[in-house]
Amino acid sequence: MSKKRRQHSAQFKAQVGLEALKGIKPIHAIAAQHGVHPAQVTAWKKEAAERLPEVFARKADQDAEAAKEREKELFEEIGRLKMELEWLKKKAGELER
Repeated sequence: MSKKRRQHSAQFKAQVGLEALKGIKPIHAIAAQHGVHPAQVTAWKKEAAERLPEVFARKADQDAEAAKEREKELFEEIGRLKMELEWLKKKAGELER
């Protein structure tokens, strides 16, 4: 009879990895508490530590992308407003004649 591998959610892995990163409890205690092997806790801890900077980098990238999109929208609006202003000036000039 073969054992079926358990699948853990990303949330669970992150929780266990973060708990291991804190270093409050030993790895074996965390593993026993969550019912996983200590080597797995160590792997999740390592992955969490390596990928943590990505969280902040992605936020900065998203902010920069959002700012570029907003800038594009504002330039388009400026262009439309300039065209409207020129049109109004032209119409006002025709009315004065």
